[in-house]
Amino acid sequence: MKWTRPWRTARLPGVLPALTAVAALLLVTGSERAVTAHPAHPAPSTAPAAHRAPRPAILPRSAWLDRATQRRQPPPRYDDRVVAVFVHHTDSPSDYDCADAPRIIRSLYSGQTGAQHWDDIGYNFLVDRCGTIYEGRAGGAGRPVTGAHTMGFNHRSTGIAALGTFTAGATVPTAMTDAIAALAAWKLGPSDTDPRARVRLTSNSDLSRYHTGAPATLPAIAGHNTVYATTCPGAALTATLPTIRAKAARLQGRAR
Repeated sequence: MKWTRPWRTARLPGVLPALTAVAALLLVTGSERAVTAHPAHPAPSTAPAAHRAPRPAILPRSAWLDRATQRRQPPPRYDDRVVAVFVHHTDSPSDYDCADAPRIIRSLYSGQTGAQHWDDIGYNFLVDRCGTIYEGRAGGAGRPVTGAHTMGFNHRSTGIAALGTFTAGATVPTAMTDAIAALAAWKLGPSDTDPRARVRLTSNSDLSRYHTGAPATLPAIAGHNTVYATTCPGAALTATLPTIRAKAARLQGRAR
């Protein structure tokens, strides 16, 4: 998977200290406007949802971002709701100690906001192999923050990145997939989106698999490769998506 600036494709040099693999990410900054985009700061939806899941434990940005690393950034942008979840992997080593996850996330942030001049980390959330969930992009974990994780489809979606590389043959920890399912169930709850359903989004980038303005009917929980020509989130993690969808639906209290 490659990292892209909003206006062109670029390969990010190595950003993780002592890591041999480089995290890759296709980003579009918050200035991106979808064809179906809503105002930057819409009023929060108050419509009741029939299927809400409990909020999982989420560590705040302060768990990984320190003052020495943090950069100035513009205010976050928001959509009216979240109807889709895109799953990624960071394409970095998977054999880390979970206590080292904050340093890895900090390094990802430094690479994106430093050499690449992005305004913030692109993923809305990151999950380590022990199942710990970290808040990524600023704006509030419980709000529909417009991320910068999936070219053409950052609006009305949230991006969850699995720390590690999960290509064919890799082992995907159950703790990690359980955490992704819990997080997806919670984020899709306010819009009453069934994690097993298909949802309609509109592309706003010709660099995705869909031309700008083209509608796309996608799984509510989808891999990055569903909308972009990439191997992310890796064949092994992609193979777990049906299980993740089913578990997320159960967490929302939906019938099997």
